[in-house]
Amino acid sequence: MAPAKVYGPAMSTNVMRILVCLEEVGAEYEVVPVNMSTGEHKRPPHISRNPFGQVPAFEDGDLTLFESRAISKYILRKHGSDLLRESNLSESAMVDVWLEVESSHFDGATSPIIFQCFIVPMFMGGATDMGVVNESLENLKKALEVYQAQLSKSKYLAGDFISLADISHFPTVYYLLASAHASVLEAYPRVKAWIDDVMQRPSVKKVTEALKMPSA
Repeated sequence: MAPAKVYGPAMSTNVMRILVCLEEVGAEYEVVPVNMSTGEHKRPPHISRNPFGQVPAFEDGDLTLFESRAISKYILRKHGSDLLRESNLSESAMVDVWLEVESSHFDGATSPIIFQCFIVPMFMGGATDMGVVNESLENLKKALEVYQAQLSKSKYLAGDFISLADISHFPTVYYLLASAHASVLEAYPRVKAWIDDVMQRPSVKKVTEALKMPSA
């Protein structure tokens, strides 16, 4: 079978999430660039792959998927990865809980920071809105308090095992660490240690080494 295709810029956080899962299972894949600056993602043929005109899109044989966390689960299930803990109902439920937390509370707080610190000045020629950044940092701190408490009870978010719930944080963490606001983590030592652990994972290193580290 031909390698799976991932459509979108490799530096997109949602694309990075898929790539790290592909690296985890050792699957062959091809990254197909999508030029966001020209609106390629809003036009055919891309909208036939992702009807919302966003990235990523994913093709594996005759199957086409969108939404990065759903794609990540598909990849891990197809290759029998234990990162979903599907052999244990309770553990898999906890993975799902913390994957939802990552999407709603962590990504929800960090994405505006990434957008304002990287996308706006570097690709849109605008100025960072510090009001948005500061509000998002406060939301992030609220989430980090919960993470700190959870990580005082277990090594990883869903338990004493690494899972998709952990590595799904890596794309936004990557940019947070490259921003001027990485110091927000200093007040949360268990979170910081957990992040250090996740960022040292070989799959994460493989994906990040292929990227040019931004600075903001």
